[in-house]
Amino acid sequence: MEKPEINIVWFRRDLRLIDHGALSAAGQKGSPVLCLFIFDDDILQELPKNDPRVNFIYDQLHQLHLELGKWGSGFCIKRGKPTQVWAEMMKEYRVNAVYASEDYEPYAIKRDQAIESIVQSHGASFHLVKDQVIFHKDEIVKDDGKPYTVYTPYKNKWLRHFETRLTHSLDEGPVNYHPSKAPFPSRSQLGIEESAIKVKTFQTHQLFNYDEVRNFPAKDAGSYLSPHLRFGTVSIREIVREALDKNETFLSELIWREFFMQILWHFPRVVDESFRPAYDRIPWRNDQKEFDRWCKGETGYPMVDAGMRELNETGYMHNRVRMVVASFLCKHLLIDWRWGEAYFAKKLLDFDLSANNGNWQWAAGTGCDAAPYFRVFNPSEQIKKFDPDLKYIRAWVKDLDELTYPRPIVEHKMARERAISTYKLALAQEN
Repeated sequence: MEKPEINIVWFRRDLRLIDHGALSAAGQKGSPVLCLFIFDDDILQELPKNDPRVNFIYDQLHQLHLELGKWGSGFCIKRGKPTQVWAEMMKEYRVNAVYASEDYEPYAIKRDQAIESIVQSHGASFHLVKDQVIFHKDEIVKDDGKPYTVYTPYKNKWLRHFETRLTHSLDEGPVNYHPSKAPFPSRSQLGIEESAIKVKTFQTHQLFNYDEVRNFPAKDAGSYLSPHLRFGTVSIREIVREALDKNETFLSELIWREFFMQILWHFPRVVDESFRPAYDRIPWRNDQKEFDRWCKGETGYPMVDAGMRELNETGYMHNRVRMVVASFLCKHLLIDWRWGEAYFAKKLLDFDLSANNGNWQWAAGTGCDAAPYFRVFNPSEQIKKFDPDLKYIRAWVKDLDELTYPRPIVEHKMARERAISTYKLALAQEN
């Protein structure tokens, strides 16, 4: 008896069942839909077994599996190299079409090209659907077709092209799910160990006065949305609707997110290189001992140390503090922004390559529309402005008043002058 024909929706960073681009597209084609997720060995081999982000993915998939059970279906969960998994899937099922949400990172693009070849070699079609952004690729570009490299004109054109219809939820209609009785695998079966660090539930009610409180870390006024946007447990269309109703400043932050995504799409070299090539001539000091002290939150600068200790303990760091710690590493210690970017990539629950790279290059002065190299945050002045009562700092730097608290790793005035002269000299050199 011939196997029934199915469509497969390959979930990646879109872990939800509502307002879902690929699921909506597949559901309209009539064939039963099988929901697939692959725990990618190429990614997992670089992570600890108890990585909190992998645990968040696992927990979210388990909830979706239970939800699919209401329709007599469930998630098909695999672990392995995507090319091998897909070769097996195409033999196991009679696949008509594969749908997935578009991803703009270099690894994902290369992976998807390989999978498309496998799928098509078995006579099926492969479709990538826009889902994690409002505008993608070449939808917001200059009049001459070239990409924007400065945020404000990009934002202005984004807003001119924006229509509220773009935030409407996608109409899936009733999806005919492929029946499945496969049990959901345990963590141990997937080689995952539980993490003590958890992703917090997002809070959009925090957006009403976001512009007034966003720079004060002690207020804990963040939405905690970023990991949910990163893994697609919430739709960007839903969040833009919320921002339109509640706070224009937060909408601007969402546009920054898309700006950095299109920078990565158009300029994939930024993964390894400075966006502005001249900045790759900077002779970074790259002192390993100083870097280790920065990582541990033992620099003797309380706001820097508070931020790093918060990151290490929770996987979060307040956005204002992220700017301070990043500037400190690159300017005060003259350590390559790529070192800091890699450390954040290991620790941040909301790690997203485009935003992480874009923000680190902004702080280092090496990126598009970056802070000028002679702008050096004074960590002590940042405390006076944004944590004058030391509430945030004392929450994380428990030994602030102890004799054991380290002396400053470097003197601010000297470090500032050293950074400016080092940058200036490097940028003055001939190619």
